[in-house]
Amino acid sequence: MLRTFALIGLLAAAPVAGPAVAQSSPAAVQQQAESGKPPQRIRSVTITGNQACPKSSDPDAEIVVCARQGEPYRIPKELRDDKPIAAQNQSWVNRTAVADDAGRRAGGLPDTCSPVGSGGQTGCGKLRAEQFAAERAEARRQADIIP
Repeated sequence: MLRTFALIGLLAAAPVAGPAVAQSSPAAVQQQAESGKPPQRIRSVTITGNQACPKSSDPDAEIVVCARQGEPYRIPKELRDDKPIAAQNQSWVNRTAVADDAGRRAGGLPDTCSPVGSGGQTGCGKLRAEQFAAERAEARRQADIIP
């Protein structure tokens, strides 16, 4: 019981992180404040889009707090893309990985799917799986572009 009152006190004193609106009429708030009793129930509802905040069935017993959730991303949709990054704009780690992979393939090292060297053929299945995953990702990206 004491924990409940402590939690309600902390929630009332802490600033709310985001747009939240308590759904009550001023008269109901005044009446509840005069009674000195805390509400029996605090209902927190997350709404999206143009949904309306639900009304409290009993303003004396319940407070409804609505938080509107907009776009989950801060970057505008037209600026978000999944296109591959050009080589000159990539980090040196990615450039080194590409150079290392090219060197491994040229040398015929194991898991490289190269006709040269003793273990070059062992990476062909892995290479085909990577190509398949890349093709699926590109098909999904193209499907998302088309309305």
